[in-house]
Amino acid sequence: MKLLEFLKTPLENLKGIRPEYIRKLKKAGIVTVGDLLYLTPRTYEDRKKLKKMKDLKDGEKAVFIGRVVDVNIIKTPKGKEVFEVTFSDGTGEIKAKWFHYNKRGFLERFKPNSEFIIVGKVTKNLFEGSLEVIHPETRSLRSVDVEDVLKLIPIYPSVMELESKTIESIIDKILSRIENLNEDYLPSWLLRELKLPLLNEAFIIVHRGLDDIEKLKESRSRGHIRLIFDEFFLPQVAINYTKKLIKGRKGIAFNTNSKLAEEFLKNLPFELTNAQKRVIEEIKRDMASPKMMNRLLQGDVGSGKTVVAIYSALIAVENGYQVAFMAPTEILAEQHFYNIREYTKGLKLRIALLTSSTSKNEREIIQRSLKHGAINIIIGTHSLIQERVEFKRLGLVIIDEQHRFGVVQRKMLREKGENPDLLVMTATPIPRTLALTVYGDLDISTIDELPAGRKPITTRVITEKDRIKAYSFIESQLRKGRQAYIVYPIIEESEKLDLPAVTEAYPEIQKFFKDFNVGMLHGRMSWNEKERVMNKFKSGEIQLLVCTPVIEVGIDVPNATVMLVEGAERFGLSQLHQLRGRVGRGPYKSYCLLVIPGDRLSGNSYLRLKILEETMDGFKIAEEDLNIRGPGEFFGTRQSGISELKVADIFRDRDLLELAREMATKLIEMDPYLRKEEHIYIKKTLEERKLLETVHYLDSG
Repeated sequence: MKLLEFLKTPLENLKGIRPEYIRKLKKAGIVTVGDLLYLTPRTYEDRKKLKKMKDLKDGEKAVFIGRVVDVNIIKTPKGKEVFEVTFSDGTGEIKAKWFHYNKRGFLERFKPNSEFIIVGKVTKNLFEGSLEVIHPETRSLRSVDVEDVLKLIPIYPSVMELESKTIESIIDKILSRIENLNEDYLPSWLLRELKLPLLNEAFIIVHRGLDDIEKLKESRSRGHIRLIFDEFFLPQVAINYTKKLIKGRKGIAFNTNSKLAEEFLKNLPFELTNAQKRVIEEIKRDMASPKMMNRLLQGDVGSGKTVVAIYSALIAVENGYQVAFMAPTEILAEQHFYNIREYTKGLKLRIALLTSSTSKNEREIIQRSLKHGAINIIIGTHSLIQERVEFKRLGLVIIDEQHRFGVVQRKMLREKGENPDLLVMTATPIPRTLALTVYGDLDISTIDELPAGRKPITTRVITEKDRIKAYSFIESQLRKGRQAYIVYPIIEESEKLDLPAVTEAYPEIQKFFKDFNVGMLHGRMSWNEKERVMNKFKSGEIQLLVCTPVIEVGIDVPNATVMLVEGAERFGLSQLHQLRGRVGRGPYKSYCLLVIPGDRLSGNSYLRLKILEETMDGFKIAEEDLNIRGPGEFFGTRQSGISELKVADIFRDRDLLELAREMATKLIEMDPYLRKEEHIYIKKTLEERKLLETVHYLDSG
């Protein structure tokens, strides 16, 4: 059998692995041989040095040889029996003790003068002052070669209560099967150039510890480097493959001298920032090109991305094309609809909103109008990618909070036109390292400047005992005519989750703020209910909004000056940064209060949240968030090639990420469609791992 096929073999098809072990591994998501081989040791134990008993020290884990000189079964003061063997090597003596043992088996095993190789942690007996080992590993010298014991031992992470030794034993059986399977999906020229071992050799190095122990512990052995390189290289090939195809596809060459867009700018009640002007020029260059635009626009909360998006949309409209603007939630889609309609007042545009709450009759009218070209800009949620939604001439696709959508949804919307330009936006700034890995197929524009007049938000981490004091502060703001939010992590109390819930807290909050109108907003309310509450909050009729993170993006109430977040330790830093961006949008000094349980005040939660007290820089916050939570949780699992990292670490292994990008670029320049025989395995592997799902629709063959 070839290696690549063997890696796909289900574990139950292998002989010699106990069914209960296979069940536990499968529960942990380890289903195939490949899954198990990518479960790499978390560290290694050095058993290469054989020590003399006279040199043993308290607290060390040691390997030594001993001859049985005495065997005893002793009783503790509580009446429990302990099996005790005294070993000697001529330089000293040490006692080994077992509290759990098979009496007959142990008496037969440890016969006087029999010799053993012993591995265990040496400790000092508090009463006698002598050294001893508790429950050591022992191997009879009659049945084992000393050289087989004196080696580095891999220590595996616990998997469904399976011990490291059990996992090591299962993996060792698999390694003996792959020793002669030299097939590889990386071409020989690449292996030679980077001096990388073959894939089977890499697995053997990593699992049998065949390298310098420090390199192994730091994931820098030859085997680790190969596996890490693979994890970065394959997504980078997919990204470069995509980019090459997109850049090679004929798009729309827009005339970017748009009177409509310039008139829109003149009507704005504020000046654009230099960053917004720079980004507009980058987008105009892309749109003027006959190739498809594929651009990511990132900017911190409140940096003015929507204005840039509208400018781009107006260029497309003036050229006779339609624009699709997709947002992840109804609240955000509606907010964009009202904002765009307000900003473009007087420009005689036909703008529509399509969400799951749109009535059947209105939906049919919108669908007919889109198909016949009577609508210029359509704003909506996932409803835009439904089969019945057809465009007469779709020229530009804009996707907001793009990391909440999968690559397939992006593809489905884009396919409703003939190679339309794409602008995706995010208010979660992406550290450069991660951007290379996730968004390498996109050109990146960054608005790194906030509009003039935006005031910093004073942020404080407080405990539950300070809640009443915080409520009194909110009350003082409400009496000044301001508005506020109180945010809860969940809607209803749950037996599984010990978290504060909005529906349980709402009546108590109403009682405390009895002199004010208090409203509630959460994701399970009907769209009409949400709209009614939001309109009342925007108009000032509701002064205090008690809600879930449904207000995280898209809510713009300049009069709101305070946000209190309950259970703040359960949110990611970037999400909290986005939430607090709902205040400080007007001319008034604003505040964000993050409530955590009192017992968390001295822990990591408190230290993590203190970052929000210290900075308003979304990039610093995102970098820290990514460091703490890891890329899978930071981005969700929809982004191919990120949450699947098993051996690689995008911070520790930045050098290998850069190398993988460089080699992936070289490969695609050499063979853009991966058609050469030596590259067939790479393409096949990418397809099997679904890393090419983003680009299949672009590959004309």
